[in-house]
Amino acid sequence: MQSAAQVIPFHTNGMRIGLLGGSFNPPHAAHRAISLFALKRLKLDRVWWLLTPGNPLKDNGQLHGLAERARAAREVADDPRIDISCLEAVIGTRYTVDTIIQLRRRVSGVRFVWIMGADNLAQFHRWQSWRRIAAEVPIAVIDRPPQSFRALAAPAAQALARYRLPANQAALLADQRPPAWVFLTGMKLNLSSTGLRNPDGSWKAKK
Repeated sequence: MQSAAQVIPFHTNGMRIGLLGGSFNPPHAAHRAISLFALKRLKLDRVWWLLTPGNPLKDNGQLHGLAERARAAREVADDPRIDISCLEAVIGTRYTVDTIIQLRRRVSGVRFVWIMGADNLAQFHRWQSWRRIAAEVPIAVIDRPPQSFRALAAPAAQALARYRLPANQAALLADQRPPAWVFLTGMKLNLSSTGLRNPDGSWKAKK
């Protein structure tokens, strides 16, 4: 098996890197659009897609193999600034908090930002050690209508309200000492992996 160091994508000290975690089952245009949106609004150098072996909060019965999802992710990403990593499978975790701690330890010279959709902010309080995540890395939340109100009224958003930056300061997020987060609107594309799967779990053919 590859070591954790071998599955950590290219980086140099001082880089500003966004982390987008998920099942990517399948990866789709919205993953790419979110990444490009984050690169621009947050002034990032790169975005890493962190493919989970399985989401602890979801039914993984229809989850395709990691290698298959990684191949598809590379095809969909189609941008030299987006890297694909299966780090979580290598370090043996399904929890974001473990992944972030591992990255902070191994890649200490990089300024990371965790990227999530508003739907994830709505259930962030259910994540393992979510307060530790917020204390370890700044967070960028990308609006996914109609999730806005539910997300901003959720327990985690309320608990972290005083650490929220105005959207017009998004470019400063990577330089902030956590906890720090920003809620960004303006993303038009709103697809979901669930909507791109057939009832049997297979991926719908690309049109």
